[in-house]
Amino acid sequence: MTDLPTDLTRATAAELADALATKTISAVEVTQAHLDRIAEVDGQVHSYLHVDTDGALAQARAVDERRQAGESLGALAGVPIAVKDVMTTKGVPTTCGSRILEGWIPPYDATVVTKLREAGLPILGKTNMDEFAMGSSTEHSAYGPSRNPWDLDRIPGGSGGGSSSVLASFQAPLATGTDTGGSIRQPAAVTATVGTKPTYGGVSRYGLVALASSLDQAGPCGRTVLDTALLHAVMGGHDPMDSTSIDAPVPAVVEAARSADVRGMRIGVVKELGGEGYQPGVRARFDESVAVLEELGAEVVEVSCPNFDYALAAYYLILPSEASSNLAKFDAMRYGLRVLPEGVDAPSAEQVMAATRDAGFGDEVKRRIILGTYALSSGYYDAYYGSAQKVRTLIAQDFANAYEKVDVLVSPTAPTTAFKLGDKLEDPMAMYLNDIATIPANLAGVPGMSIPSGLADEDGLPAGIQILAPAMKDERLYAVGAALEAALVDRWGGPILDRAPALGGAAAMKGA
Repeated sequence: MTDLPTDLTRATAAELADALATKTISAVEVTQAHLDRIAEVDGQVHSYLHVDTDGALAQARAVDERRQAGESLGALAGVPIAVKDVMTTKGVPTTCGSRILEGWIPPYDATVVTKLREAGLPILGKTNMDEFAMGSSTEHSAYGPSRNPWDLDRIPGGSGGGSSSVLASFQAPLATGTDTGGSIRQPAAVTATVGTKPTYGGVSRYGLVALASSLDQAGPCGRTVLDTALLHAVMGGHDPMDSTSIDAPVPAVVEAARSADVRGMRIGVVKELGGEGYQPGVRARFDESVAVLEELGAEVVEVSCPNFDYALAAYYLILPSEASSNLAKFDAMRYGLRVLPEGVDAPSAEQVMAATRDAGFGDEVKRRIILGTYALSSGYYDAYYGSAQKVRTLIAQDFANAYEKVDVLVSPTAPTTAFKLGDKLEDPMAMYLNDIATIPANLAGVPGMSIPSGLADEDGLPAGIQILAPAMKDERLYAVGAALEAALVDRWGGPILDRAPALGGAAAMKGA
């Protein structure tokens, strides 16, 4: 077994799992170490919206007792995790980063949360996010932005910036995310972490507060490809509570991550996901990563997916349309915030609803609800939403054609490194362009992964490479990702996250 770091928060989930299984350490020790880390640094990073100290320690003690009793436990039993605040957690606040759900305590767990509890992963708390997962920077959280541990003046990605920053600041070894248009992969890219969007339906959406039901997908986040695979194996699988859940075994993701072999694979570089608009340093690290894959024995070819050029426009019609329908449930009548209109003695239900939504929803949520309602309105449905769905079909066909020629596709994950907080808040289109490379996968339902590709020359900040595979072939992501990760770790002299300056690494942050 690999020697554990003295600071348990610097250990990988796989290392912690091995040490826990051999009783070298206890789940309580590991959980307490991460709770201490949260107390030390989260005031600067703001990764968490709620920390469940008592609940996490109780879950850890239960794992230790079961292990001492000789019970057979899951591979990750005792390894703590952070959960994105879009997943319902029984008895623990769930806000989706919105004031309209402030103080709501769900009466049930999401299926993913149930699986985590059954597998013995202590839940440290709920991570910050853009309100109802609408955003690419976590600046749209009603509770303030999370910050990138590489530079606290920069964004950690979105909507899952809380989950990515919690990993990059060593406040949890694992985290859950959700990906509607890139909200797992883009945050991973800008923080030098790993994130996977599984095949649509590969992980249950039951208990996941819906943004866009045909696009949303829960997935695993970690600091290494193997860690992410281990979590994927826990989260995935069929759920009869979710009508979109795939009734099939979880792909062999852990075995693929351990094999880390790309020899003989054909890898397609997507012509349309590069070039103009991509930061030179991001592009340089991507080109180097592709060259490494060739050195590892893969064959690299260029692939054209012409309809990807229309993905962004189609996505920003489909998503708002579905969001306007899904968010109609927040009506001030059933749960969450209720605001009474001023100066009205006996307000009607409509007046209470209007006052509550005005106070409870942020600007970005209102913007997308209005856009979606317009796109679905009488006389405009076919011109906007209907046309976007036709483009979606063409994009899915582009993927199908590409996968007849190659095993996986690759591109830069995001066009730039992390931008500064506030830089794009007043320009929604500039913000939306951050998802230009990740959106096609959600429209087609295929799986995708982002791993660190290195640091951009211009600013020394992380860049990511995206790997895309055919539906239900998620294991290919892990085989390619693990092989490339190992080669890049050798090239960079260690994990890229270890190179974080100033407030990036654990030891440095302790002195901040």
